[in-house]
Amino acid sequence: MELIVLWDIDHTLIDNSGVSKEIYAAAFAALAGAEPAGSARTEGRTDRLIMRDMFQRNGLPEPDWAAVEAALAHAGAQRAHDLSRRGTALPGVRDALKAVSVQENWVSSVLTGNIAANAHVKVSAFDLAPLLDLAVGAYGADALQRPGLVAVARERAQRLRGVREDVPVVLVGDTPRDVEAALVTGSGIIAVASGVHSPEELAAAGASVVLPDLTDTPHVLRALESFAAH
Repeated sequence: MELIVLWDIDHTLIDNSGVSKEIYAAAFAALAGAEPAGSARTEGRTDRLIMRDMFQRNGLPEPDWAAVEAALAHAGAQRAHDLSRRGTALPGVRDALKAVSVQENWVSSVLTGNIAANAHVKVSAFDLAPLLDLAVGAYGADALQRPGLVAVARERAQRLRGVREDVPVVLVGDTPRDVEAALVTGSGIIAVASGVHSPEELAAAGASVVLPDLTDTPHVLRALESFAAH
């Protein structure tokens, strides 16, 4: 069985303990010359949308994306130590990633609203990077809306790993936006209630598989295998 598994990062794989909000605030301040009036609105949005929203809410024109991405990368790199000190990999994540990484003919990567540089910072802070094929992931600079990231990851898996065009894709994430991205693109979805959204909210958004967390590795594998068999 072949499968592409794409994991969300924040609140699915890791708890960033507020460091993400600090990264957005620092990037905004570096570009605007002043602190933002309010904190970033995240919850599954891409970095492009998060930063656009911050500038709009502060009544400022959005800078060129290249400048925004550079500011985000700089702010993320500066906070790598804070992240590893204050944050944590969520329960069961390391075992789940290990189990998936050794499955024959499976590709396991990320689909995240973070830009690639900060995604690398976040998974590397907890030594998760070796368990993921990050080259084929899809990141916050690759599309404005989350559903657009799925095609990016699929194309990279085909081009870089020789994955067939019709291989199933499964997203693993903690927000209704992860569920939406799966439903819109015909992907499978395993929703994990490890963020702010309850199992009921995730099921109401359309997730057919909802887990409380990733601690039951055999259950996670069985859920993934059910999509591979479709």
